[in-house]
Amino acid sequence: MNFIEYDLLFESRNQLIEEVTVLDEKMLHHRPAPEVWTIAQICHHLYLTEQVFTEAIANGIQERDFNNIIQKNIYLVTNRTKKFATPDIISPSKAPFQLSSLMDLLAESRDRLLQVLYDMDSDIILNRKKAKHPLFGDLSLDQWIELLSLHEQRHIKQIQEIKSSVL
Repeated sequence: MNFIEYDLLFESRNQLIEEVTVLDEKMLHHRPAPEVWTIAQICHHLYLTEQVFTEAIANGIQERDFNNIIQKNIYLVTNRTKKFATPDIISPSKAPFQLSSLMDLLAESRDRLLQVLYDMDSDIILNRKKAKHPLFGDLSLDQWIELLSLHEQRHIKQIQEIKSSVL
């Protein structure tokens, strides 16, 4: 894995933590509209998503190499005007969360992802491995990692919008 992919992961997670660690319980569970997730639910969704991505990456690492994986336009996830249906497996709980438990979940999922990446053989090239993504189809593992960061950025913007709607 190259350093750019690591940097993207660290940058997005650090920004997420900066956005939410300053929140009180009221803001964490504020729902600006009935169809909008709370910040706590967004964080839970990010945790669940990272678990699913980690599983896909771990399985993809075990697969054979491919020479012709087509790079997809994953940047469309940054367009917040485009809505995506959330699969049940990554739909957040409606139960309230404490900030400390959310931070623990996010740390756990990131630790697990990094462990998978650190444990892989040094000769593995992630852009030659792939896993099937529900929206993009076959996606190289380096794009899975980039997509995770872009997805987190998308939801950071959503968190910022919720915070500014209250101020």
